[in-house]
Amino acid sequence: MTIQVTRVGRLNSEQVNSVLRSAMLAPSTHNTQPWLFRCTGTGIEVHADPRRILPVTDPDGRELVLSCGAALFTLRTAIHALGFHPATTLMPSRADPDLLAVVRPLAERMPDQKVVRLARAIARRRTNRRPFLSSVVPKPTLAALRHATELEHAWMPNLDAEQCRLLHDLTARARRAQLADPAFLAELGRWTGLGASTRDGVPSYAMDGSPADESWLLDEFGEAAGDPRPAPLVVAIGSLTDDRLDRLQAGQALQRVLLTATASGLDASFISPPIMVREARAELRRILGCGVWPQVLLRVGYGSPLPWTPRRPLDDVLLDTLISA
Repeated sequence: MTIQVTRVGRLNSEQVNSVLRSAMLAPSTHNTQPWLFRCTGTGIEVHADPRRILPVTDPDGRELVLSCGAALFTLRTAIHALGFHPATTLMPSRADPDLLAVVRPLAERMPDQKVVRLARAIARRRTNRRPFLSSVVPKPTLAALRHATELEHAWMPNLDAEQCRLLHDLTARARRAQLADPAFLAELGRWTGLGASTRDGVPSYAMDGSPADESWLLDEFGEAAGDPRPAPLVVAIGSLTDDRLDRLQAGQALQRVLLTATASGLDASFISPPIMVREARAELRRILGCGVWPQVLLRVGYGSPLPWTPRRPLDDVLLDTLISA
């Protein structure tokens, strides 16, 4: 069955269908895809799906909101590329905290070619967990990634050599703490290394070639024993506060950064332990300085091609939306 949603604002049903499918290609922790959409006559609502929270990895729903923020930015970008202004209201209802945003495509707009370039990267973006090539990311590209962060009201602190050394040690300690937690291992096992037919979670083929056990910690920074390769670029995305709105904006910044990297021929993957372990995140905040709350850590570099990770059917993520077969 082909799902075709009703028209929204200036978008016809085919265009609505297209931008929703683009939004669903956003990254999420363990590919949980924790977003829901409701289409009305004037707008597309983006909702968090609390049923898909990771109670061990993400007890306060921070990662869930980041993932939904990434989907929101993707939705905005896809609408803009079609020639419409994605007028967006964040956190529009105090009574419904899971309603994260409403995007209203009510006016035509000449597409900005920089945004069109990002839109073309949506389907090509992958989370690349494999070791990267030795090529160094050019400084102008790093500047473009930092600018992408700032456009979405988030920050990318500079990391010097000493901060990277401390981050390397912190990542190793945080990962050991995760692997010592049976509940974490059980939750990880439910969402990763799955069969090829899965529509959510991380299938095993997406992890092929990734370093096993704890060795990936060193490869995250290109510093495995005896490995002369330069370290991949490590970037942090942070916010001035740690409330739900800042997390939502950080998620949008994350996706703008990822699409900017993809459009530049780069790959990225997440350095998760220092962010997901509460005590480690507090220490990471001290390492970064400037009072910034760390929301995302990425390794960025040049990688090898990867297969596409499947997404859930569109009708699984629609709320009270008129659809036709």
